[in-house]
Amino acid sequence: MTEQPTAGDKRRRLARQVREGRFVVAPGIFDMISARIADGLGFDCLYMTGFGTVASLLGLPDAGLATYSDMVERVARFAEGTATPIVADADTGYGGLLNVAHAVRGYEAAGAAGIQIEDQEFPKKCGHTPGRRVIPTADMVRKIRVAADARRDADFLIVARTDARTTLGLDEALRRAEAYRAAGADILFVESPESEAEMEAIGRRIAAPLLANLVEGGRTPMLTPQRLDTIGYRMAIYPASGFLAAAAALSGIYGALRETGTTNGAATPLHPFADMTRLMGFEKVWAFERRWAEPPPGDPPPGE
Repeated sequence: MTEQPTAGDKRRRLARQVREGRFVVAPGIFDMISARIADGLGFDCLYMTGFGTVASLLGLPDAGLATYSDMVERVARFAEGTATPIVADADTGYGGLLNVAHAVRGYEAAGAAGIQIEDQEFPKKCGHTPGRRVIPTADMVRKIRVAADARRDADFLIVARTDARTTLGLDEALRRAEAYRAAGADILFVESPESEAEMEAIGRRIAAPLLANLVEGGRTPMLTPQRLDTIGYRMAIYPASGFLAAAAALSGIYGALRETGTTNGAATPLHPFADMTRLMGFEKVWAFERRWAEPPPGDPPPGE
């Protein structure tokens, strides 16, 4: 059996890729089924999506309603159950500077390879929805400095996101990204550019690893990894793909069941049940039970 990599191993692996400029594609994970499936496919990184995780955990919008405790518990479960490095959404850092430091230490201790912090006012909103407002640049700079100082492992990545583009324009978003890089951010995330030309401008201006947030139906063009790499990006996250696909599949199969009273012949494909039992680790349970099953009366206990 392959030994599970440590959190430090995962952090070193991802940090090396980012620093060497190798392009990273990261699917969004939002529950343990999505995490286990993505983990088994050989990605270089997984992204704990705030939208999907809050929706999965609470059934509520990604609007600052989930607490630090809600989210760090999910980080720990995802990290423990996967071998792939995880970058995890931490919204605005859950409060002031002391909260930011606490969140960084908590996410790192939980096993994440990186934390994403954004410059929105609290309560935050999903980056591809309207009505977002940002805090002063100087306040976010202090948050990034605190985050960089709070981490214990230099390979724990700080992802700084600015939501200034939508309300204050691209130039202000670029100025903020440069300030956040100078404050110690490892990866810059300019949220929701609205054209390929804007993405090219970001790549020309920012001399640091850049993250593209590719949301199907969102504000940003869905460029290929090859094109993103060419214009200066080093990571692409697909936060919504998994939960959008899951919601479509659930709507299809539940709809068929409601209409016909059976799933026989339903158009929605189903994951084989035997494969799902393996994915969830039932084979280990069965092996344990075979080893430790209570013997019939008069038989010696296992191992004797």
